[in-house]
Amino acid sequence: MQNYLEFDFRITPLQPWNEILMAELIQIGFDSFTEELEGILGYIQKDLFNEEELNALPIFENEEVKIQYTFKEMPNINWNEEWEKNFEPINIDDKVLIRAEFHQSVPGMHEIVIQPKMSFGTGHHPTTHLMIQQMMDIGFQDKKVLDMGCGTSVLAIYAKQNGAAETKAIDIDEWSVENSKENAARNNVELDIELGTAENLGNENYDIILANINRNILISDIPTYVTVLNDGGKLLLSGLCFFDVDDILEVCRENGLELKKQLQREEWVSLLLEK
Repeated sequence: MQNYLEFDFRITPLQPWNEILMAELIQIGFDSFTEELEGILGYIQKDLFNEEELNALPIFENEEVKIQYTFKEMPNINWNEEWEKNFEPINIDDKVLIRAEFHQSVPGMHEIVIQPKMSFGTGHHPTTHLMIQQMMDIGFQDKKVLDMGCGTSVLAIYAKQNGAAETKAIDIDEWSVENSKENAARNNVELDIELGTAENLGNENYDIILANINRNILISDIPTYVTVLNDGGKLLLSGLCFFDVDDILEVCRENGLELKKQLQREEWVSLLLEK
């Protein structure tokens, strides 16, 4: 069991800087958050934490916001139980509901049932919402799909529920891989789930690639995605804050991708691109 550090960040003013801080913390290894009245609690595996990286984040140089933090090592607790207590259903436009088994079903909504674990933090809710919003307008019938940085595999599951053909889900985190297998079975869909990164991608080609990760990984991996994306294929990205968009689009243009649709929710953005 991994030992975690809990950081208590006090943020003045709170909005929009809490979302911006979460976006930057994700880039240095923080994997989950709890929103507080005066800031956020952030969690990172102890062996991944580097205080120099934390203090070098751009937000700490911004004169428009003041951030103070303290941190402590967390005891070895049952993280699944803790996240079950805090996990809330995600309602996307009253059309799609992402919920846990212990939440009540809602008649008339397309439902995805997951078992929440560490990989599904509060900070990911806006990007999950954006990805599903974009996916509702994409035809998945008989399409070959790749879900990179799959987390709970909710996106891969949604694609399969909407008629996708062979669907692969890849994540660097062992918790996510195991959770994805459980969630695929829970939703009666078949996924090809792997532990790894974009380096896993070989000679297979895909019609649709879903990547809800973060700016740095996307910038590094977009050229690889393009090599396995069929002509006319779609690349759907999120995990981005609004100030990341220009850098991401520059890389996309350099790799022959055309922006088709951009959505924003709070400070988060998703981009639909086509090869």
